Amino acid sequence: MTTAETTVQSEAIAYPFNSSEGLGLSQAYQEARNRPGLVRVRMAYGEPAWLVTRYAEARLVLGDRRFSRAAALHRDEPRQGEGRRNSGILTMDPPEHTRLRTLVAKAFTVHQVEKLRPSVRQLTHELLDGLEAAGPPADLVDRYALPIPVGVICRLLGVPEEDRPKFRAWSDAALSTSSLSAEEFDRNRDELRAYMAGLIEIHRAAPQDDLMTSLIEARDAGDRLSELELVDLCVGILVAGHETTATQIPNFVLTLLDHPGELRRLREEPALLNGAVEELLRFVPLGKGASQPRYATEDIEVGGQLVRAGEPVLVAVGSANRDALRFDEPGKLNVARPATQHLGFGHGVHHCLGAPLARLELQEALGALITRFPGLCLTGDVVWKDQMLVRGPRVMPVGW
Repeated sequence: MTTAETTVQSEAIAYPFNSSEGLGLSQAYQEARNRPGLVRVRMAYGEPAWLVTRYAEARLVLGDRRFSRAAALHRDEPRQGEGRRNSGILTMDPPEHTRLRTLVAKAFTVHQVEKLRPSVRQLTHELLDGLEAAGPPADLVDRYALPIPVGVICRLLGVPEEDRPKFRAWSDAALSTSSLSAEEFDRNRDELRAYMAGLIEIHRAAPQDDLMTSLIEARDAGDRLSELELVDLCVGILVAGHETTATQIPNFVLTLLDHPGELRRLREEPALLNGAVEELLRFVPLGKGASQPRYATEDIEVGGQLVRAGEPVLVAVGSANRDALRFDEPGKLNVARPATQHLGFGHGVHHCLGAPLARLELQEALGALITRFPGLCLTGDVVWKDQMLVRGPRVMPVGW
């Protein structure tokens, strides 16, 4: 028995720590990082879990194959909402996970994604032209942040952009931590699956030059995935492919507005843009709390704490990205910070598949906006997303 194991608090504490309103990182994370061992937490639903808050332990749990995502399917996994995500690539371990990821990965390589940069750049300028023509104030989320990743992912998958209102509602519910009952959560998931299955049949009848058609061919010709896996893979790409980026664009703008010196420096030195995006990915804690627990498949020591086989571990990426043992002045935004291995896109086999695309979209969206509108400012109160896994503005009125 380790020393840290003998000092574990007697009762699990309520989690998550962060507030839905704002982008601050709760002081409770710093307190957890400074204490030995791990913290025992309990979410609104599911069994208690260990919480990892430091960088080294976060990389260990995310990267070590002795921690399983698939095991969560057979347990009452800790979660913020009653509904459970019981299928899809995020619930798999290798080799099943590898089989599906390989089918999609080639569409999201840096080389392939770079081919999209001219069209993404054109889209950002068209949207800014529209904002400028209409005049301030404007909702940065609805008029700019959301249309960029939605337009790109719809084009990649072959989803009609006019269906955006439908899948926005389904996406919100898929990422909701609200009062949705398990039945409502399942119904929403089934509606989104049915929508995607219909699109797949359209693509089967009339193949197109897009990712969905490629996945259909892998299903029909190569028998490399089941029909449900095909549907869930397309659903996952659609939801994940727009939600986080659409949230991080206004998050990054808000953060820069709160750090006018860094914003000024970025405008004066545009070559810093790509590094600034990485720094913002490190600095801004996107989630209200950790999600997608990993289950130990054998007894493993993590940060001086013995985690028993079968116990779940939650990884607080936002906290790990502020670990002073890994980053100099971690609580300070520095757009010129030297390259760091932040965990904003995760780590290990579940490292974000679309990271190259998200980076490109964030670079283009942020660079175009701050260049076009040097007087960019808030013109009203931000309406925050509530009861969602991700934090960010739902409405963000701006002027210039």
